Amino acid sequence: MNIPSSIYIKVYKLTGNQSMKNTEHFKNKLLTLKDELTQRINAIDKDIKHEGMSSNWTEQATERENDEVLESLGKTSEEELIMINHALKRIDSDDYFSCSLCGEEIPSSRLELLPFTIHCVSCAEKIND
Repeated sequence: MNIPSSIYIKVYKLTGNQSMKNTEHFKNKLLTLKDELTQRINAIDKDIKHEGMSSNWTEQATERENDEVLESLGKTSEEELIMINHALKRIDSDDYFSCSLCGEEIPSSRLELLPFTIHCVSCAEKIND
């Protein structure tokens, strides 16, 4: 059966447009996450820099514990922000949908859950084992 070349061109263009649409979707998702994390980090920094400690020893201990929790949350948020920035660079270099280890395509469903991931499911499982 002969398929006209115009069909191939239409399929290619549709796939290209779909890919472009997905790229924009994920870029917007990452930019939204980046904004949320930046706001969270700023709020944590503001909370940690409270003026003067309470004169009550019990309250000071509680404030220090709270600061440790906030610092941990801030560190985790900063690490996630680094991964998001890396994912945005991968989008710009057209590597976003490819696993950084095997080169296979990362499923969109995985990217929906972890938009900053750099590994396909198979490679991620190998790393975690």
